[in-house]
Amino acid sequence: MQYFAEGSADAVIDTARASQLLSELIAQLRPLRRVLLVPPDRTRADSGAGELTTLLFQKLHPGVHVDVLPATGTHKAMSDDDIAAMYRGVPRERFLIHNHQADLITLGKIPAAFVQHLSESQLNDDIPVMVNRRLVEGGYDRIISIGQLVPHEVIGIANHCKNIFIGVGGQALIDASHYLGAVHGMERIMGRVDTPVRALLEYAAEHFGRALTIVYLLTVRKCDEAGQMTTCGLFAGDDNECYRTGAVLCRTVNLFPMDRPAKKVVAWMDPDHYTTGWVANKAIYRTRMAIADGGELIVLAPGVTKFGENDGQEKLIRKYGFHGTPATLAAMRENTDLASNLGVVAHLIHGSSEGRFSITYCPGSLSRDEVEYVGFHDGRRKEAHRRLHPDRMRSGWNTFDGEDLFFVRNPGQGLWGTRAALSFD
Repeated sequence: MQYFAEGSADAVIDTARASQLLSELIAQLRPLRRVLLVPPDRTRADSGAGELTTLLFQKLHPGVHVDVLPATGTHKAMSDDDIAAMYRGVPRERFLIHNHQADLITLGKIPAAFVQHLSESQLNDDIPVMVNRRLVEGGYDRIISIGQLVPHEVIGIANHCKNIFIGVGGQALIDASHYLGAVHGMERIMGRVDTPVRALLEYAAEHFGRALTIVYLLTVRKCDEAGQMTTCGLFAGDDNECYRTGAVLCRTVNLFPMDRPAKKVVAWMDPDHYTTGWVANKAIYRTRMAIADGGELIVLAPGVTKFGENDGQEKLIRKYGFHGTPATLAAMRENTDLASNLGVVAHLIHGSSEGRFSITYCPGSLSRDEVEYVGFHDGRRKEAHRRLHPDRMRSGWNTFDGEDLFFVRNPGQGLWGTRAALSFD
């Protein structure tokens, strides 16, 4: 059922109103003795989930035992500083750590025939559905999954059941879902309500997730000209209705159609949120449909110091690089180290322009040779690129040194493309 649905493109749901809605939600869920909150990590700090998590903890504690399990997926665990910054007022001892390769319990398997149908025979095996064992063994009356509906490169619109079955799920489904999204094609997925990956995860939720008593709490957020985030929608429910209702609003406020493609796009990746290419490459995903053939994407990512979130990802990215789908799939067929890491295969496909436009990367401490070896241009060699800065540009079209360029202040918060590219159902 849907517990509440509030919002519109012009609405502003402030802290006071959010607090009222959360009180109403808790009243509908009582009696409660033990509750697990599953919010995102700091790479999704703009989701508004930090404040919602804090409000829920304050309303439930001390009468209810509350644990917090950040949905890190394959991302690195949150540091104490990350937790303190995003979840102010929630005691550190209440936080649990998710390891996507351990502490798991298998709920069941998505059958091979269904997988084969969704993937157009790109995947042909059963996929085990695993979640962190605390969801099953923790004795929780309710698991409240908190996150943001926003265009996404793997599933179409992020969150809802993705936050559980990927965010606190196991390697097998993480890899399979990301590979499925990559070979299906980002341009056929991003911003769409229904996609093959969404169907895969909804199967897991319908067949294996009902016993977990999950409640989904979903935000829709807008970014203003100054880069400030506001919540314009808040939705809660224990089935798909809250997702589908909220996704309509997400498409209204987070898709940005352009009258013409840009020959040059500049994307700013906030160093407080983006410290690895694994997450900063959203600059590539979310702007690719806005870039003209033969154009250039300049990624300003001063916080990026490495490519992967862990040593295994780092090694494979450095070895194989971002050289397009045909080259990546050929390398996968010929090399067992890559074939056994479909999530990295997906990342390498996602991070390539497929030769349609160039990608100039301006990271923090990665060297010129490191950047160029994986297939990008190193932007620090160009003085003009060093002078590009978010304080000197406004969101959208700018003229810089006599040249038109399109500036995206926060690529993680939307999807940019020509009207033709975004004119899907």
